[in-house]
Amino acid sequence: MKITLISVGSRMPEWVEAGVAEYRKRLPREFEFRVAEIPLSQRSKTTNLVQAIAKEGEASLKAVGPGDYLIALDVKGKVLATEAWAQRLGQLRDEGRNVSLLVGGPDGLAPECLNRADAVWSLSALTFPHPVVRVIVAEQIYRAWSLLHNHPYHRA
Repeated sequence: MKITLISVGSRMPEWVEAGVAEYRKRLPREFEFRVAEIPLSQRSKTTNLVQAIAKEGEASLKAVGPGDYLIALDVKGKVLATEAWAQRLGQLRDEGRNVSLLVGGPDGLAPECLNRADAVWSLSALTFPHPVVRVIVAEQIYRAWSLLHNHPYHRA
């Protein structure tokens, strides 16, 4: 199973890269985790925000693999407990599906991304900075794997 986090924004701080790398190296090959970075559209006083978000959304959707189960991460999405997150990833793995997770830019995901998504999930009712989201998602994927394989990492 391949899981790709498609995230708007680049040039992450070293601690973000290190955090994602730490959880990536813990995962076995059959539970591959990748990050695809989408360039942030330029923002200025004269920027048409709707067009900027649409441009980011178009680029994000192009990065989705053919046949991937697409999960949009949005503050208004469904909040899942860790066990439900793991169970759903396990089902998708058992179906032979790859997964793409979308994270929008500072102004959120384009409506086209939300409409195309097979599911819309929220990581929390809290708002997180985008660099932190990358580490949280990487950790939750590792945690899901640990639950699916009865590894002692997760303690309920």
